[in-house]
Amino acid sequence: MDALSADVVVLGGGSAGYAAARTLAGQGAQVLVIDGAPELGGLCILRGCMPTKALLHAAELRHSIREGELWGISAGDVRVDSQRLFARKDALIADFAGYRRQQLEDGRFRLIRAQARFEQPGLIRLADGRAVSFGHAVVATGSSVAPVSVPGLEAAGYLTSDSALAEARIPESLVVLGGGAVALEFAQFYSRMGSRVTVIQRGPQLLSGYDADVAGELEKGFRREGIEVFTGTRLERVERTGELKQVWFRQGDAVRSVEGAEIFHGLGRVANTSGLGLETLGVSLERGRIATDLQQRTSRNEVFAAGDCCGPHEVVHLAVQQGEVAAHNILNPGRPRTMDYRLMLSVVFTSPQVAQVGLSEREAQGKGVAYRSESYPFNDHGKSMILGAQEGFVKVLADPVSGEVLGAACVGPQAGELIHEPAVAMAARMTAAQWAAVPHYHPTLAEIWTYPAESLAESLV
Repeated sequence: MDALSADVVVLGGGSAGYAAARTLAGQGAQVLVIDGAPELGGLCILRGCMPTKALLHAAELRHSIREGELWGISAGDVRVDSQRLFARKDALIADFAGYRRQQLEDGRFRLIRAQARFEQPGLIRLADGRAVSFGHAVVATGSSVAPVSVPGLEAAGYLTSDSALAEARIPESLVVLGGGAVALEFAQFYSRMGSRVTVIQRGPQLLSGYDADVAGELEKGFRREGIEVFTGTRLERVERTGELKQVWFRQGDAVRSVEGAEIFHGLGRVANTSGLGLETLGVSLERGRIATDLQQRTSRNEVFAAGDCCGPHEVVHLAVQQGEVAAHNILNPGRPRTMDYRLMLSVVFTSPQVAQVGLSEREAQGKGVAYRSESYPFNDHGKSMILGAQEGFVKVLADPVSGEVLGAACVGPQAGELIHEPAVAMAARMTAAQWAAVPHYHPTLAEIWTYPAESLAESLV
């Protein structure tokens, strides 16, 4: 059986793995990409960012049409053909995935479709028995839906972000377990497509990684649309009651239950690290994820990691950056690059959308970072009032001495687009006064940033 060798072996052909392989091959390295997934493309394209945003766009269209009554525009009953809806989504994803397959197979590096595991330092064994020797390795194996831990849930049956994307049906009612980005995006999609939706969140608020005022605005928006929300809960068990599924949970001293035709399991994801043989190399893990430094190096000097399998954030643009940093550092050990999370961006594509960049107030307080903050509501801003915004605001944090912008949050219309303005200001290390002095066209959504920026500039004089 043929033996294989490469300067660098990349495990995984998703966003992080492809970015690493592309960068390595572009600088002359002999690269072998090994991907054992049933389909090429990676999580973002196949079961993450792209398909979910396609469905959310359709839900937004239906919601906007139904909201037309406010302007005297009536379209009657706005029906949903779920088969056509999911077929449109599938066609888009097939196009995106086809392009990624083309990139992986265009000859810049060798691609092998197989499961693999580390057997010893410098050696990987493929499932078909072939050995692969390597100088360096980049592990970019992604993540999977977290295993079930709620008694009775497995027996009752449930949807995940994977299976929901494959089933062209809208249940009459749905109980969503979890209050993170994935859970909430699916909750609103199903609600706007006609399901009666209940969200059960373990933590004291939705979106546990965001400031409480930001999460509170989203919860208000959900409740206004008829989505029932329970926070501060502990899941007890799941039972079948005829055609329905009943979820029992504790909230404070009370034991409650809700019923739904279907359950959506949105309780997080786990890194795909088991079965890779990492323990044979002594590669350290932290809570199941591969531990890396800011140069993407693991506890083994010749092994790097990138993307969801190492974290610390499951965000595609960071996965790409991590793959590029790992590749650069393999080829240029004397000129290493490091990851910089100062401009960390995150977006939740609900309505209202939620986005933040840099420090949140919670993070600043936890790290003992001094700051001043100012905010401004969307329901007092001309362009957003025209668009019908009822919830939301923008918030800016600045250094109390220098005035440099430290972070920003936005919950409201097109927050995912608007958050890039403070990101640019932070990248240039602008002060609030410098940012406020930048001309903004009226009436636009973007000009709302000038109000907290001006307030900060005046208070810091």
